[in-house]
Amino acid sequence: IVRRYSDFDLLNNSLQIAGLSLPLPPKKLIGNMDREFIAERQKGLQNYLNVITTNHILSNCELVKKFLDPNNYSANYTEIALQQVSMFFRSEPKWEVVEPLKDIGWRIRKKYFLMKIKNQPKEADLGPDKYLSDKDFQCLIKLLPSCLHPYIYRVTFATANESSALLIRMFNEKGTLKDLIYKAKPKDPFLKKYCNPKKIQGLELQQIKTYGRQILEVLKFLHDKGFPYGHLHASNVMLDGDTCRLLDLENSLLGLPAFYRSYFSQFRKINTLESVDVHCFGHLLYEMTYGRPPDSVPVDSFPPAPSMAVVAVLESTLSCEACKNGMPTVSRLLQMPLFSDVLLTTFEKPQFKIPTKLKEALRIAKECIEKRLIEEQKQIHQHRRLTRAQSHHGSEEERKKRKILARKKSKRSALENSEEHSAKYNNSNNSGSGASSPLTSPSSPTPPSTSAALGLSKRCKERDICITSTSSTSTTTSSSLASCEHRGTCPALVSGCEWREPRGLAQLYPEFPKRNFEESQNL
Repeated sequence: IVRRYSDFDLLNNSLQIAGLSLPLPPKKLIGNMDREFIAERQKGLQNYLNVITTNHILSNCELVKKFLDPNNYSANYTEIALQQVSMFFRSEPKWEVVEPLKDIGWRIRKKYFLMKIKNQPKEADLGPDKYLSDKDFQCLIKLLPSCLHPYIYRVTFATANESSALLIRMFNEKGTLKDLIYKAKPKDPFLKKYCNPKKIQGLELQQIKTYGRQILEVLKFLHDKGFPYGHLHASNVMLDGDTCRLLDLENSLLGLPAFYRSYFSQFRKINTLESVDVHCFGHLLYEMTYGRPPDSVPVDSFPPAPSMAVVAVLESTLSCEACKNGMPTVSRLLQMPLFSDVLLTTFEKPQFKIPTKLKEALRIAKECIEKRLIEEQKQIHQHRRLTRAQSHHGSEEERKKRKILARKKSKRSALENSEEHSAKYNNSNNSGSGASSPLTSPSSPTPPSTSAALGLSKRCKERDICITSTSSTSTTTSSSLASCEHRGTCPALVSGCEWREPRGLAQLYPEFPKRNFEESQNL
């Protein structure tokens, strides 16, 4: 991205509502055009972006997305949503918009408005996982008010067109389960409520057991109906006394991405909407237990919990082994000790009638959503492998290893070239030694500082034969090296000349490798 420092400063001021201390490099009035200062500031701004994008809540913020990708996030979504809401309410005069509730949620294209009768409508744009036809989509949206379940928050009004949908639910002053955990006010902006909570405290064990059992029951109900969900998190669970009620069933119909998609898209075994719901339940249970989301997923070790039964469920949904091997089913979680002994007091009979034709449309849409998830997981896996390979080969240790190997290869090549050159030189000398070897007289004096070297040469009258014998005497070892060059054919030696077998260094020094005669002579 190409941004001025003033743009970063404006973004930082807008994010102050989150209450986080972000590492924005300070301003400098004098010398701010120096090359070294610019390079240092660029590193600081990159670190600033890294901190923002690694924070799960900040990275989903509209301000950050507009800053990083202004081409795709340039529209005024609140204004667009207001226009859509106004169009819907032309035929519904009993509803009147009071004001927009800005930034109350984390989704960019999903806006909330306060109505005069204190209902809560939501205008939602369509997402990348919307695979239903326009007709089926509108029919399913209009079916939502007929869904009756003790643990699903009732939809008062729902309608849709080919490009968006609008739903109205009663506004709850107590807020959601996340508001209870973070001690937040429902109408406050999303960043202020959840990004940097002042007090971190989990729920009591009985609350964890009761709320967990109720959420699992409604998930099992939706799975049995073939209705895809995939959007479970604490902000989508409304509290009504001691009862949890699930929100936003329309999200999967709208094709919106899940809040925890950046987590479960890294694990190829979490590839169905049922397993996505179970994994998201693990996140929710962790947040209810410890009062905060996990720092990273998978979780290697869990802090002390109110009960070991809680840890057992967390390990089955968030541990390395669970993410690698796959999630348990909702039915399996209901049988675990943490939830099996919870008694549910409600006797309201669930009702949600879906026509057979729409069930088939839901099944096909669910398969398409899961197929896109699998493709995304495959791309992430390939990218991570490539990144690991590049990081490995670019590490300092690997560079040192490559330098050492290159040096060894260079030395080996130079040695081989030297040996080849020496061998060619010796061969050329040996081929012409019959004509150029000097004749040595037996009466030639020997140097006093070394052992005597005697050369004997005789000339045959009939044939030209040159036999040279060199001997070295010492107190410990003695050696003889003989070479014979022929000029013509010699069937026998001349009388008076003694033939000796060639002996090289390998015979005198066993630790030397055995070499041919020419190399021995050269050495």
